[in-house]
Amino acid sequence: MHSPKITPKFAPEITPSVEELEAQERRLVFRQFTYDDAWTLGSLLVELARDRQAPVAIDIHRAGQQLFHAALPGSTPDNDAWILRKRRVVERYGASSYLVGARFRAKGTTFEESSRLDADAYAAHGGAFPIHVENVGVIGTVTVSGLPQLQDHRLVVEALERFLGQ
Repeated sequence: MHSPKITPKFAPEITPSVEELEAQERRLVFRQFTYDDAWTLGSLLVELARDRQAPVAIDIHRAGQQLFHAALPGSTPDNDAWILRKRRVVERYGASSYLVGARFRAKGTTFEESSRLDADAYAAHGGAFPIHVENVGVIGTVTVSGLPQLQDHRLVVEALERFLGQ
Protein backbone atom coordinates (compact mmCIF):
# COMPACT_ATOMS: atom_id res chain seq x y z
CA MET A 1 0.00 0.00 0.00
CA HIS A 2 1.37 3.41 -0.97
CA SER A 3 1.49 6.12 1.65
CA PRO A 4 -0.25 9.33 0.56
CA LYS A 5 2.50 11.20 2.45
CA ILE A 6 5.05 10.29 -0.20
CA THR A 7 3.63 12.31 -3.09
CA PRO A 8 0.77 14.50 -1.86
CA LYS A 9 1.13 16.82 -4.86
CA PHE A 10 0.22 14.08 -7.37
CA ALA A 11 -2.31 11.28 -7.67
CA PRO A 12 -0.35 8.00 -7.90
CA GLU A 13 -2.57 6.57 -10.63
CA ILE A 14 -2.02 9.43 -13.08
CA THR A 15 0.82 8.54 -15.41
CA PRO A 16 2.29 11.54 -17.24
CA SER A 17 2.41 11.44 -21.03
CA VAL A 18 5.64 11.58 -23.02
CA GLU A 19 4.74 15.19 -23.89
CA GLU A 20 4.31 16.12 -20.22
CA LEU A 21 7.63 14.51 -19.33
CA GLU A 22 9.39 16.32 -22.17
CA ALA A 23 7.84 19.61 -21.00
CA GLN A 24 9.24 19.00 -17.49
CA GLU A 25 12.71 18.66 -18.94
CA ARG A 26 12.42 21.82 -21.03
CA ARG A 27 11.25 23.72 -17.95
CA LEU A 28 13.65 22.38 -15.31
CA VAL A 29 16.89 23.92 -16.57
CA PHE A 30 19.63 25.48 -14.45
CA ARG A 31 21.52 28.69 -15.21
CA GLN A 32 24.56 27.06 -13.54
CA PHE A 33 25.16 24.08 -11.27
CA THR A 34 27.83 24.38 -8.58
CA TYR A 35 29.04 22.20 -5.72
CA ASP A 36 26.93 24.32 -3.39
CA ASP A 37 23.90 23.79 -5.63
CA ALA A 38 24.41 20.04 -5.37
CA TRP A 39 24.50 20.27 -1.58
CA THR A 40 21.41 22.48 -1.44
CA LEU A 41 19.41 20.32 -3.87
CA GLY A 42 20.50 17.10 -2.17
CA SER A 43 19.61 18.50 1.25
CA LEU A 44 16.20 19.56 -0.06
CA LEU A 45 15.60 16.02 -1.33
CA VAL A 46 16.62 14.60 2.06
CA GLU A 47 14.20 16.99 3.78
CA LEU A 48 11.31 16.07 1.46
CA ALA A 49 12.03 12.35 1.84
CA ARG A 50 12.31 12.54 5.63
CA ASP A 51 9.03 14.47 5.87
CA ARG A 52 7.39 11.57 4.00
CA GLN A 53 9.35 8.83 5.75
CA ALA A 54 10.48 7.69 2.31
CA PRO A 55 13.11 4.91 2.44
CA VAL A 56 15.28 6.29 -0.35
CA ALA A 57 18.85 6.80 -1.42
CA ILE A 58 19.68 10.10 -3.12
CA ASP A 59 22.56 10.79 -5.48
CA ILE A 60 23.81 13.80 -7.43
CA HIS A 61 26.57 13.45 -10.03
CA ARG A 62 28.21 16.07 -12.23
CA ALA A 63 30.73 15.27 -14.96
CA GLY A 64 31.49 11.84 -13.53
CA GLN A 65 31.95 13.04 -9.94
CA GLN A 66 29.57 12.23 -7.10
CA LEU A 67 28.76 15.54 -5.42
CA PHE A 68 26.05 14.31 -3.03
CA HIS A 69 24.84 11.01 -1.61
CA ALA A 70 22.47 10.17 1.22
CA ALA A 71 20.88 6.92 2.30
CA LEU A 72 17.82 7.31 4.51
CA PRO A 73 16.40 4.74 6.95
CA GLY A 74 14.85 1.84 5.10
CA SER A 75 17.05 2.19 2.02
CA THR A 76 19.40 -0.64 1.10
CA PRO A 77 22.55 -1.20 -0.98
CA ASP A 78 20.20 -2.32 -3.77
CA ASN A 79 19.02 1.30 -4.06
CA ASP A 80 22.58 2.35 -4.90
CA ALA A 81 22.69 -0.28 -7.65
CA TRP A 82 19.41 1.09 -9.07
CA ILE A 83 20.81 4.64 -8.88
CA LEU A 84 23.79 3.61 -10.99
CA ARG A 85 21.63 1.85 -13.59
CA LYS A 86 19.16 4.76 -13.84
CA ARG A 87 21.98 7.33 -13.98
CA ARG A 88 23.56 5.50 -16.90
CA VAL A 89 20.30 5.83 -18.85
CA VAL A 90 20.30 9.61 -18.34
CA GLU A 91 23.97 9.83 -19.31
CA ARG A 92 23.37 7.82 -22.49
CA TYR A 93 20.07 9.36 -23.63
CA GLY A 94 20.28 12.88 -22.14
CA ALA A 95 16.74 12.50 -20.77
CA SER A 96 15.18 11.34 -17.52
CA SER A 97 15.15 7.62 -16.94
CA TYR A 98 11.35 7.72 -16.65
CA LEU A 99 10.98 9.58 -19.97
CA VAL A 100 13.28 7.10 -21.73
CA GLY A 101 11.15 4.20 -20.49
CA ALA A 102 7.94 6.04 -21.44
CA ARG A 103 9.21 6.62 -24.99
CA PHE A 104 9.77 2.88 -25.44
CA ARG A 105 6.34 2.09 -23.95
CA ALA A 106 4.74 4.64 -26.31
CA LYS A 107 6.20 2.63 -29.22
CA GLY A 108 4.56 -0.53 -27.89
CA THR A 109 7.72 -2.09 -26.52
CA THR A 110 9.93 -1.85 -23.45
CA PHE A 111 13.41 -0.52 -22.85
CA GLU A 112 14.56 -3.99 -21.82
CA GLU A 113 13.23 -5.58 -25.03
CA SER A 114 14.35 -2.95 -27.53
CA SER A 115 17.28 -0.87 -26.27
CA ARG A 116 19.87 -3.59 -26.88
CA LEU A 117 21.54 -2.51 -23.62
CA ASP A 118 22.46 -4.76 -20.71
CA ALA A 119 19.62 -4.68 -18.15
CA ASP A 120 22.19 -5.26 -15.41
CA ALA A 121 23.86 -1.96 -16.36
CA TYR A 122 20.90 0.23 -17.48
CA ALA A 123 17.41 0.77 -16.03
CA ALA A 124 14.86 3.05 -17.68
CA HIS A 125 12.85 3.30 -14.47
CA GLY A 126 11.84 6.59 -12.89
CA GLY A 127 14.06 8.47 -10.52
CA ALA A 128 17.04 9.82 -12.47
CA PHE A 129 16.73 13.30 -13.98
CA PRO A 130 19.24 15.24 -16.08
CA ILE A 131 20.94 18.30 -14.68
CA HIS A 132 20.62 20.51 -17.74
CA VAL A 133 22.46 23.83 -17.74
CA GLU A 134 21.25 26.60 -20.04
CA ASN A 135 23.48 27.03 -23.13
CA VAL A 136 25.62 24.06 -22.03
CA GLY A 137 23.49 20.90 -22.02
CA VAL A 138 23.24 17.93 -19.70
CA ILE A 139 26.14 17.95 -17.25
CA GLY A 140 24.94 15.51 -14.60
CA THR A 141 22.12 13.72 -12.86
CA VAL A 142 20.01 13.81 -9.74
CA THR A 143 18.65 10.41 -8.77
CA VAL A 144 16.34 8.93 -6.15
CA SER A 145 15.75 5.22 -5.57
CA GLY A 146 13.56 3.39 -3.09
CA LEU A 147 9.97 4.16 -4.05
CA PRO A 148 7.86 2.93 -6.96
CA GLN A 149 9.38 4.43 -10.11
CA LEU A 150 6.77 7.14 -10.71
CA GLN A 151 7.09 8.30 -7.10
CA ASP A 152 10.89 8.39 -7.39
CA HIS A 153 10.48 10.54 -10.51
CA ARG A 154 7.95 12.84 -8.88
CA LEU A 155 10.08 13.36 -5.79
CA VAL A 156 13.00 14.51 -7.95
CA VAL A 157 10.76 16.77 -10.05
CA GLU A 158 9.21 18.34 -6.95
CA ALA A 159 12.66 19.08 -5.51
CA LEU A 160 13.85 20.57 -8.80
CA GLU A 161 10.74 22.75 -9.04
CA ARG A 162 11.31 24.06 -5.51
CA PHE A 163 15.03 24.56 -6.06
CA LEU A 164 14.46 26.44 -9.32
CA GLY A 165 11.58 28.45 -7.83
CA GLN A 166 8.86 27.05 -10.10
